[in-house]
This record gives sequence, C-alpha cells and structure tokens, in this order.
Amino acid sequence: MKSKKILMIAVFLIVSAFTLAACGGGNGSGETDTEENDVDQQNTSEESSSDSQGNMSEHMSSTGEVPAGVQEAENPKYEVGSIATITAEHMNMEGMNGAEATITGAYDTTAYTISFTPTTGGEPVEEHNWVIHEELLVEDPGDASIESGTEVTLNAEHMKGMNGAKAVIDSAVETTVYMISFTPTTGGEEVVNHKWVVESELEPTE
Repeated sequence: MKSKKILMIAVFLIVSAFTLAACGGGNGSGETDTEENDVDQQNTSEESSSDSQGNMSEHMSSTGEVPAGVQEAENPKYEVGSIATITAEHMNMEGMNGAEATITGAYDTTAYTISFTPTTGGEPVEEHNWVIHEELLVEDPGDASIESGTEVTLNAEHMKGMNGAKAVIDSAVETTVYMISFTPTTGGEEVVNHKWVVESELEPTE
C-alpha cells in the first residue's frame, strides 16, 4: 500500500514537471516571437525612411541641363551665385522651406502647376510645382501661356514617371524661375540644381 502511494506521488510529480516545462517553453517562444516582430518592424520602418530620403534626393537633384529654347534672365532679382532663403515647401520635399539656397540658374519663362498620373503607376500627382513652358510637348506651344485645363505631354523628369506622362495645366505664371542648390533643414545630402522655384518663393537672406 505504501509503495503504491509512493508510485502515485512520483507519477504526479513527473506529470506536473512536464506541464510546467511546456508552459515555460510556450511563454519563452511567445516572447521571442514578439521581440523578433518588433525588430522586423523597426528594420522595415528604417528601410522605408531611408528609401524615402533617397528618393527625395533623387527626385530633387538634377544634372543642371536646361531645356532647349529657355532664355536666361537678363536682370534677375537673384543673380547666379547669390544666396536666397526658400519660402516654399513643394510636395514630397521636406526640409525645403527655410533652407538657404545658392542660385545656379535664372530664366525668364512661364511656370505651370500641373496634375498628372506617373507613367510608372501609382496615385495621381495633384498641382505639382513647377514645370516650365519649354518642358511641355504640345502641338503649337508658341510663346504665350497655355490655358488652364489644357492637356499636354511632359518632357521633363523632375520625379520618376513624369517624362512622357499626360498632364493637365492647373495654373500658369509668367516669371523668373530659378534652379537652386540647398541642404534641407531636416538634414541629409545637399540637393543640387533643383528645378524649379519661382521668384515669389525666394526672399533675401538676412
């Protein structure tokens, strides 16, 4: 009788030990999975942020080439080589407003805001600033501003999917446009020969 009781106690202890081990293993696995998920999410977030910054630099910088036919400004308010402060924040261009810019080009033309769907797909771009008259393909561009609502084809690659896309003119302004280089106020690499800002988007640096 005594040995039977000892045997039952031994079986009970063994079953209890296995149960506790199973529960402990489950909790450890859960914690590990949670930690791994947190690390994966952090890595994804960092990669997304890095991609965003990389795309911003890629889309904002240029070689400095200008379209054929564009006329250099004879007497620009901001001369090439001078410094001005940017007072605009164009779409997807964080760190632009308030940055000090070096003027790398000044041209008299018509600047347009446009809406278009990138040729690479994705969401339509609404009221993009700016493309200039010489960057539009139309049947008879002439010298006068193109009316709002006119459909044109873009002959510029300020951002991926722009060149060759069909666009609608939203507004137009005859002005001096500037090509500029600047370092974003948010940090990061210098943006070189960005096209374009209009004269009203600059002010003298104090």
